[in-house]
Amino acid sequence: MTWDEAVQLGLRLPGVEVTTSWGTPALKVAGKLMARLKEDGQTLVLVRIGFDQRELLMEVEPEVFFLTPHYQDYPSVLMRLGAAQPAMLEGLLEQIWREVAPRRLVKAREA
Repeated sequence: MTWDEAVQLGLRLPGVEVTTSWGTPALKVAGKLMARLKEDGQTLVLVRIGFDQRELLMEVEPEVFFLTPHYQDYPSVLMRLGAAQPAMLEGLLEQIWREVAPRRLVKAREA
């Protein structure tokens, strides 16, 4: 996958916009960060991934998901875009979106 493909998946969700975070391209909904591209241009930072889920992702797909010491204390996981499958990222983006999107957007999507 590429950043552009990740953006297309993110933009399928209501209210998602492409913006920046920490000086890098990012996906946000209602100003809340969902994911951002790391400075290397190959790694996606997915936020609001619980610690247990993060451990499971890294255990099941170690070639895709990893962590650096910087993110160890945050509910985030790093994803190697080149090794990721679109369906996997789509599901994670939807999960994050449901957590941070305004309730009215979530309810409208469910209707």
